[in-house]
Amino acid sequence: MRKRAILGAYVGGDTLAHRLDARVKIALLVMATVAAFAASVPVGLAVVVAGLAAALVASRTSPLTVLRGLRPAAVILGLSVLANAVVLVGQPGLSLDGLARGVTAVARIALVVGFALVLSATTMPTAVATALSQLMAPLARLGAPVGAIATATSVALRFIPLMGSEVERIRCAQRARGAVLDGSLLVTLRGWRQVLVPLVVALLRRADELAEALCDRCYTGEQTSMAEPLRPRDWAALVIGAAWALAAALPLH
Repeated sequence: MRKRAILGAYVGGDTLAHRLDARVKIALLVMATVAAFAASVPVGLAVVVAGLAAALVASRTSPLTVLRGLRPAAVILGLSVLANAVVLVGQPGLSLDGLARGVTAVARIALVVGFALVLSATTMPTAVATALSQLMAPLARLGAPVGAIATATSVALRFIPLMGSEVERIRCAQRARGAVLDGSLLVTLRGWRQVLVPLVVALLRRADELAEALCDRCYTGEQTSMAEPLRPRDWAALVIGAAWALAAALPLH
């Protein structure tokens, strides 16, 4: 049986998104985040959705991956929509304006998650760390620990798929021991307590092992990688991305 790809992990390929420079993809992610939260409704938001569709096609990422990325926060997002829709003060009832406001907020979050998953699926964590250190290089003159920040980001990106694999491993082990992880809400919460506790312990143990490995290698946080010049396709992607973000964020509709 084919093993399902871990959410947030790098997926090798030779797509247009894979060939772009990591610095350009980080800049495009920042533009996309600003555009998603600044876009007007409905035209501006439709422009952002079109941009996400183009990014999914360029990276050959399935839209189901975005839905999987939202699944861990589905309950919180659903409660947010419900909190905006239900009116308890004055005349209790259902507010259509509040419902539309909540759905719009969730849609903006979903769009940002989609863009972030495209970045993580097409960029290796080491490339992200190197790109961040190069983009933040001017801050080093002000005393900012640029190398340490870039390394921490790389480690965090590596821990995302690692946490997913640990969850699957612990779930299978607990089910083999007779734990009930599906059923009513109370039964599910009680069962997941048997997963979260060993998950936290396993992640802390891996973090300790990583810290010891960094100390053994005398890691100081310094990075001396030279920045390579951007290629024509990288500049073209930046120009197109900036124009798209402005079209989505500016109130010109």
